[in-house]
Amino acid sequence: VKAIKDKKNELLEMLKIVNLGERVLSDKNSDILEFGRLLDYTWKLKRGITNFISNDVIDTIYARANKAGAIGGKLMGAGGGGFLMLFAEPCKQSAVKEALSDLLYVPFKFEDGGASVLYYAPETLAAV
Repeated sequence: VKAIKDKKNELLEMLKIVNLGERVLSDKNSDILEFGRLLDYTWKLKRGITNFISNDVIDTIYARANKAGAIGGKLMGAGGGGFLMLFAEPCKQSAVKEALSDLLYVPFKFEDGGASVLYYAPETLAAV
């Protein structure tokens, strides 16, 4: 909490980047690689807030991905587990996957339909 109070400028910069990222993703004429660069810039800003943002294992994975061609990345999850989303040009994705072949690859795609609520109600079976 103290680290966050002392890093107000970094947090405001990250907020500004959200709007830039949204523009890059919604403008069909924008350079999509800029989104990857924004992810990397935000990664570095966030890492500068506190040493608890990441750890040596995650930093090593991120460095391996960058060396293989990833432009940027973002941690996804609530701490203690989750995913590292990486951004790489299509021509470099195979190299990034190979460099991280010891990890689980989970494909995803962007969705423009908005949030969805999934509801699961278990069936109750009547005794026969």
